[in-house]
Amino acid sequence: MATTLELDELRNTFLRFFESKGHLVHPSASLKSDDPTLMFNVAGMQQFKAYFQGATPRFPGFEGVWPRVVTSQKCMRAGGKDSDIENVGRTRRHHTFFEMLGNFSFGDYFKAEAAAWAWEFLTDPAWLGLDPERLWVTVFSDDDEAYRIWTEEVGVPAARVSRFGEAENFWPANAVKDGRSGPCGPCSEIFYDRGPAYGSPDETGPNTGAGDRFMEIWNLVFTQYDLVEGELRPLPMQNIDTGMGFERLASVVSGAHDAYGTEIFGPSIRLIEQASNQPYRDLESVEHRIIADHARSVTMCITDGVLPANDGAGYVIKMLIRRAARQAWKLGVREPLLHRLVDAVAESMGGAYPAVRDQRSRVAAIVKAEEEHFLTTLEAGIERVANVLDALDGRVLSGAVAFDLWQTYGFPLDLTVEMAAERGVEVDRAGYAEAREAARTVSRAGGAKGALFGAAGDGLDELASDVPATVSVAFEALEAHATVQALVVDGTRASEVGEGGAVQVVLDRTPCYPEGGGQVGDAAKLTWPGGAIAVTHTGKTPHGHVLHTGRVVRGRLTTGATVHVAVDPARRETEKHHTATHLLHAALRRVLGEHVAQAGSLVAPDRLRFDVSHGTAITNEQLEHIERLANAWIQADLPVSARVVPIAEARAEGAMMLFGEKYGERVRMVRVGEDASPSIELCGGTHVRRTGEIGALLVTGEEAAAAGVRRLEAVAGTTAVQQVQSLRAAVQAGARALGATPDAFEARIAKLQADLRAAQRDSAQLRDRLAAAQTGAAAGAGDVHEAGGFRYASAALDGLDASALRNAADAVLQKTDADVVVLGSGQQLVVKVSEAAQARGAHAGRFIKALAQRGGGGGGGRPDMAQAGVRDAEGLRAALAAVPEVLTA
Repeated sequence: MATTLELDELRNTFLRFFESKGHLVHPSASLKSDDPTLMFNVAGMQQFKAYFQGATPRFPGFEGVWPRVVTSQKCMRAGGKDSDIENVGRTRRHHTFFEMLGNFSFGDYFKAEAAAWAWEFLTDPAWLGLDPERLWVTVFSDDDEAYRIWTEEVGVPAARVSRFGEAENFWPANAVKDGRSGPCGPCSEIFYDRGPAYGSPDETGPNTGAGDRFMEIWNLVFTQYDLVEGELRPLPMQNIDTGMGFERLASVVSGAHDAYGTEIFGPSIRLIEQASNQPYRDLESVEHRIIADHARSVTMCITDGVLPANDGAGYVIKMLIRRAARQAWKLGVREPLLHRLVDAVAESMGGAYPAVRDQRSRVAAIVKAEEEHFLTTLEAGIERVANVLDALDGRVLSGAVAFDLWQTYGFPLDLTVEMAAERGVEVDRAGYAEAREAARTVSRAGGAKGALFGAAGDGLDELASDVPATVSVAFEALEAHATVQALVVDGTRASEVGEGGAVQVVLDRTPCYPEGGGQVGDAAKLTWPGGAIAVTHTGKTPHGHVLHTGRVVRGRLTTGATVHVAVDPARRETEKHHTATHLLHAALRRVLGEHVAQAGSLVAPDRLRFDVSHGTAITNEQLEHIERLANAWIQADLPVSARVVPIAEARAEGAMMLFGEKYGERVRMVRVGEDASPSIELCGGTHVRRTGEIGALLVTGEEAAAAGVRRLEAVAGTTAVQQVQSLRAAVQAGARALGATPDAFEARIAKLQADLRAAQRDSAQLRDRLAAAQTGAAAGAGDVHEAGGFRYASAALDGLDASALRNAADAVLQKTDADVVVLGSGQQLVVKVSEAAQARGAHAGRFIKALAQRGGGGGGGRPDMAQAGVRDAEGLRAALAAVPEVLTA
């Protein structure tokens, strides 16, 4: 079996081979998809879509144009239409996470080179050296060019080249039949013949029979057509897109039955065997295989910033953790297991992806928290579902019952479906959806209306029917004239509002920015002849109405009136903090790594808060580097621009997209800088015109916000100046108090600290001498008494702290033949017990607990030493007087 290092070398061999053919070795994209239509990266070509569509293949960090690229791409297929999650662990081919080795050509080489190089890599002894007699090829039924290349140029015998239709050898599959449109083309697949032992009698070649003898290892897609209204039209630029599953290739090279038999999963499976005391038996061990697969997927996804959540990709991660927890339960494991496998995944994957090793502690903590939460309900849920299935009359479980299992017992639909399927029962998913929607309707009717906007009530609902959405001019102006379209008072539509009244005002247009995307809503002032409203908050309804929430300070406002809207000047400070947040994000990714992703933010006039996915505390050195980098961009006075562009253009330019956000066809892209932009993000907020307006950025704090999430606090603009002034004033005041100049302040404090430590040492020595003087008499044999079979010495001393009291007890124990020493001073009590007395059952912790109770206090400790506190001097005398009684008890 190939070792982990050998598997890493296999991956690198593929990359080196195509590098020798003039390809750029491009790093894997994150598993987090920047395509809003996909939860994860699902294919090697996904990050290169723009180049397949004609964009010039220039890549950040690489000089020049690269029409040839090679990658090993992290991919994830779970939770979407491409998912075969029910087959994971049960077949030799399916995984949720996998790596796709691929070489790509953007209008450069085509079929002849792609086929020749694939064959060379697989069969040349200088590379993989596979037996060419065991390789078979398939081509599209009408692709005579590919057939000729394989048989005549590459030299594959015609008997091992098969033709198939568009269901097998066209991409996308059945594109013509299904009437799709867009770039497409035929493909050629390379299969490896594993031998009769893996097959079935009906297998005669690739895509035949029911066995696993012929395993597809490489797919070469020839993107040469544009499908328009059922017609295949040649593309002006022909592309190559290939994909070879690393897991399948590893099993072939290792001679293993499948990837689970390689060191990709070996470390995880061995740990599962150990934890469950259940040996791994290939396909029979479905539980081992599912747990190992899901552990790898969860680890890789969380490392890339996909955290467990209740929707989107995060929900997929949560469900994988729960599926694995249930499989571990079936193996008899009752404690959290998956988090222990993170290290095993790091062992097998960390060589290729160092971030997996670097972040394993953070990832394990997140996984463990999810496991512990789920395990509290798992046993009861499994029992409840089993009872429901036992009582079921028929082969379909009602959707309403499945929803009740979720709503009442917290048992997820996915696991209900899985348990039902194991008994041949189908779950009515449509009925589940109906029951869920009915519950939501009841919830909404029960008082959830307008919850987002306080007591808005029915008044906001009415707006949607007769009031047009507010037109925003927030990006163009800080002042505007507008018409009052509606007034909402105490949740009800009103025609007017008088002085002192609280109100939500809806205007036809507004320069106010409503709260969203982490940016706080604007404060503002609405004025009209004889009246004014102080707006304290601006929000937005789901229907697009901007709500100006405030109170009438004078006059009376009526619907239809014209008002002047003036945004509070604090908006400019908010803009500084918002642009500073983008620069902070960019600096964090530069310093900490590309795994860093935004996990939440607050942008206010006086501060910013930024949460990022990162597993460990950010060091002071890293924070200083981040701060310097962000301030360098500020001092460079870079232009800040915002454009509304097609989302494809934004992706092509590398714009950062927040995970979980839903984007339309056109998006607002905010760019800092021009040619070499440090930051490009999709953002709907307001920003400065140039970075120089920010002035400065100061990071004021860093802490953990949640498992795997770090929180940074920072200030910019005027607040940053005030922060520096405040710190300077504090330093000057401290320096004056210490009789030093600000420049010598630190040295003066260091000297005072050294003097204090020296004084503390002298004080401790004096206390020890005082203790020795006071215990001198106690060292005599006449002061040692006997009770309960133990010899003891006890005394009340004056002026000793806990440390000196312990030292004194040690001295008495060493200088006398006492088994037990009990000393007190003030309100403190110490008990020391000799080793010989411990062997005879004496226990300092138990003794002192009883003594402290006599003195109105409490305490405890080890068998050899214990400490306690008593109420007062009288309590100390009572405790010491009780020593014989306690020893005798």
